[in-house]
Amino acid sequence: MNGHSNGNGKSTSDPRSADNLAAAGYKRAWSAEKEKILLEPYDHLLKHPGKDIRHQLLVAFNTWLKVPDASLEIISKVVAMLHTASLLVDDVEDSSNLRRGVPVAHSIFGVAQTINSANYVYFCALDELSKLNNPNVLKIFTEELLNLHRGQGMDLFWRDSLTTPSEDDYLEMVSNKTGGLFRLAVKLMQSESASTEDYVPLVNLMGLIYQIRDDYINLQCDKYAKHKGFAEDLTEGKFSFPIIHAIRTDESNRQLLNILKQHTKDYDVKLYAVKYMEKTGSFDYTRKVLYGLHKKANAMLEERGGNPLLTGILSKMMIDEQEPVSPIS
Repeated sequence: MNGHSNGNGKSTSDPRSADNLAAAGYKRAWSAEKEKILLEPYDHLLKHPGKDIRHQLLVAFNTWLKVPDASLEIISKVVAMLHTASLLVDDVEDSSNLRRGVPVAHSIFGVAQTINSANYVYFCALDELSKLNNPNVLKIFTEELLNLHRGQGMDLFWRDSLTTPSEDDYLEMVSNKTGGLFRLAVKLMQSESASTEDYVPLVNLMGLIYQIRDDYINLQCDKYAKHKGFAEDLTEGKFSFPIIHAIRTDESNRQLLNILKQHTKDYDVKLYAVKYMEKTGSFDYTRKVLYGLHKKANAMLEERGGNPLLTGILSKMMIDEQEPVSPIS
């Protein structure tokens, strides 16, 4: 017999059994309270915003694309949601301690709840995107989310298998991982614009500049160290652009590989690694590559008639080619 007896042999259970509920397609309305619970890890990160370079790029590219305000608002919201959700997952996968100067979400809410929150937001973003009523957006969304995970997957594989990628493989990974959300934003804008100009080649270049610069300042910038930790890429065991160059410069010297393998948090060991990279000329090389990419990006801007907002963003991402490298001490 289903249910519980009250002592007289009669059932006290609700006559609507689980089977009956399932058969009737029973579903309660989702509450705001439960929504808040699911989004707690996500909201934690939202309370500590970054510089929002992606929104700045949207505004800058809209100088050319002139997307309707309503469409631009949806696209901007979707890109921000995907970016924030991806950071939640990144911090779990990288075993990070800080994000934007505060404890990472999974250190407060746990790994399981944080991953679920991030995945939930991915689908909330897709739901938001459906408001555009544009048949092209699903393909764009799917394509770039696949690229994002392909890039992240290779980055994690190299780290976990201690495999040094080639520079070309690294640049492909960056184009997929970092460039993915940049491209997503611009492709969505292009799909809502009357313009037929393709700005994807330019945005690909800006994605490379953004990530290589981030790799550089992770190992060189005091401000970055205060917000995320000194040379955090070494602790994560990450094969960043300067690190790959240093390893490839002298493959007989395995010191840097072994330091990556340790996932060390020791300041002196990390400082030793940074000084080694100075000796291999890896920071000089990184600055020169960035200078070349900047030059190419600015040329592409001029070919398209110029864009003061994009020029300003590129200027902020510039690192002086001749700037002397001083170790953080």
